[in-house]
Amino acid sequence: MAIVKLKKLTFCGVLKDKNRVLEQLQSQGDLHLIPLNPLPLKLENKDEKQAALLLQALRYLNDCPRKRHQVTNDKHFNIDHVVEQVLKLKSKARELRDRLDALQKRIQELKPWGDFTLPENGLMSCQCFWFYIIPKRLMAKLKDCDYVWQTVYQNNLFSYVVVISEQEPPENALPVPRTHTGSLPLSTLQDQAGELEMALEDLQAQRESYTRWISLLTLHFTESQNHDELRQAQAITRDELGVFALQAWLPEKQVARYLQFADEQGLALLVEEPSESDTPPTLLENPAPFAGGEDLVNFYQTPDYQGWDPSLIVFFSFSLFFAIILSDAGYAGVFALILAWKWRSLNSKKGRRLRMLAASTIGLSVVWGVLCGSYFGYDPGSGNVLSRFKLFDLNDFDGMMHLTIAIGVLHIALANGVKAWQRRRSTLALAPIGWIGLVSGGFCLWLAQTQQSQSYLVAGKGLLISGAVLLILFSSDRRIRRWSDGFWRLLDGCKSLIGITQLFGDVLSYMRLFALGLASASLALTFNHLAEQVLRDMPGPGLLFSILILLLGHSLNLLLCILSGLVHGLRLNFIEFYNWSVSDEGYPFKAFSKKGVN
Repeated sequence: MAIVKLKKLTFCGVLKDKNRVLEQLQSQGDLHLIPLNPLPLKLENKDEKQAALLLQALRYLNDCPRKRHQVTNDKHFNIDHVVEQVLKLKSKARELRDRLDALQKRIQELKPWGDFTLPENGLMSCQCFWFYIIPKRLMAKLKDCDYVWQTVYQNNLFSYVVVISEQEPPENALPVPRTHTGSLPLSTLQDQAGELEMALEDLQAQRESYTRWISLLTLHFTESQNHDELRQAQAITRDELGVFALQAWLPEKQVARYLQFADEQGLALLVEEPSESDTPPTLLENPAPFAGGEDLVNFYQTPDYQGWDPSLIVFFSFSLFFAIILSDAGYAGVFALILAWKWRSLNSKKGRRLRMLAASTIGLSVVWGVLCGSYFGYDPGSGNVLSRFKLFDLNDFDGMMHLTIAIGVLHIALANGVKAWQRRRSTLALAPIGWIGLVSGGFCLWLAQTQQSQSYLVAGKGLLISGAVLLILFSSDRRIRRWSDGFWRLLDGCKSLIGITQLFGDVLSYMRLFALGLASASLALTFNHLAEQVLRDMPGPGLLFSILILLLGHSLNLLLCILSGLVHGLRLNFIEFYNWSVSDEGYPFKAFSKKGVN
């Protein structure tokens, strides 16, 4: 795990060769360009509008469930015509879908009244129908109603009442305002809905026919992106007196190749170390099996170039936290089957990272589930082969609380240990060591109280005192030039002790691992007991109902486990761990490269 060391490269060449050089650098795809001129304002021109429309059309076609065989020969391909037709199709489909949704809502509202046609004017001696949906608890108020009315339908909550009157009854004549049913009968609305559904099916068929152009549309879109990036690169170079200058960041291990490139192209090349005023981008580099940690890290915060790469620690700690929250080998087995089913489809660069992260998480979940002896909420029982591997009991509240607090102490101590290593050339490195002493000492004192151990008590007091001394003496970077500087330095150290409350809260936050793991196991056990009770009390059909309870209950529990595992597994890394180890935020390394068609 490391942040790649970068070099600052400055290319100088003849202005007439600038476009050719930039195109070749874009093909190389290794440089992060540094603007030597202010970035040009993005003015919305014809090309940008076309690119935006093309992207909309591509997204619409890619979302189509079924796709046609792709056309690779662009001999008869007119991109403007295809994009225009696809977007018209999308707009028409959305319009018809909105009309159908409104019509179906209207049909549902009209169904209780039945299929009827309002009489023409004059056929009922100027009498009209007025419709009301009245709650059943208010129907008693109609006893004193002076109008002619009839209940035509009722359910558990409402009565559907028709009033016959020449004029609309006043608002206070009935308990509720009247309902508007419209002039069209139910059968007509249903016919219109059927016509709209057929029209939508026709539009869907047209959409499927246009999916044959996805490859060519994607190719044109990537070419447009490459052209825009090249044009932007041309604008950020420094051009003077027939000469252009281009600056960029490059990984140190690739400098030799670009020195050779500069010689071949007749360019002057200056290679420099980053200065104190520079703010290089951050490029993370990890072994391929653990590169998924980079995606987790960049998802929240890219570390500063001068900082450190927490990817590997986040990779394993997230896997461990997810496993503890899941706490069931059966559930982990389900995830393993899903991963095995999707393994080959996750073959892109990001897909390979994701599946290795998933494999690590699921593997630890299986191991932890076996150690907890939980299989879809069932305990294997004594005398079973699986029972031999059971080392932890989720119902042992004291033991699990000690374990999760110990994990929190180790995690935060590790964060401070890394911070101390980053500051190893300064006396400020002793302050994180002081926090390690405080968190370890507090844990030892807690163990001394719960286990009545004198050795823990002595170790805890010693660690607390030494940790507090280190914090007071070395938390400040103030230089001592006179006696008053020493006083203010000690005062700064005393102020740092305020962080003890945050340290205490962060350690206790790790108890959520035990709480969520216990909740997962308790829900699984509840669904199992409920299914067993139904099977016992309802011979025959109880078998079907118990199977449904197990399937629905465990599916719901699985979804809750995924949600809590992701949210809280990441939260403990990004909030508690980052708070003690990662301070400054950087920005990611973005290579100036050509985009290809996947």
